Amino acid sequence: MATTRDPKPPALDLSQTQVASFGRRLVALLIDWAAATLVASFLVDSLARNPWPQLAVFVLAHAFFVGLFGQTLGMAVVRIRCVSMADGGALGLPRAALRAVLLALVIPAVISDGDGRGLHDRVAGSVMVQSAPK
Repeated sequence: MATTRDPKPPALDLSQTQVASFGRRLVALLIDWAAATLVASFLVDSLARNPWPQLAVFVLAHAFFVGLFGQTLGMAVVRIRCVSMADGGALGLPRAALRAVLLALVIPAVISDGDGRGLHDRVAGSVMVQSAPK
């Protein structure tokens, strides 16, 4: 008996999707950075002498939450999501980790295309979209 495989989900059509604005993405990033700073301040004596724990917390939290849930705390506050261009779902941990590392490097994030996708989004195959209001 032959089994039918589920067809591959359609790729996300950016013309039919409301891409998140730069302002919302920036506010989400600032909220996430503040949260990472707060968590890291409990882990080390002084962030002024050693800023690396703050960056590590940011990258790990970003990779975990974007990879599994499609959004971080900051993204949830401003109602945006990071979704896969392939199917509109969550990225998964490996691609989200790659995206988080590139985001932490800053330069890939400021190189963007006409759709507002930074280099970190293009490499990871993701896009930031506005969430539907609840």
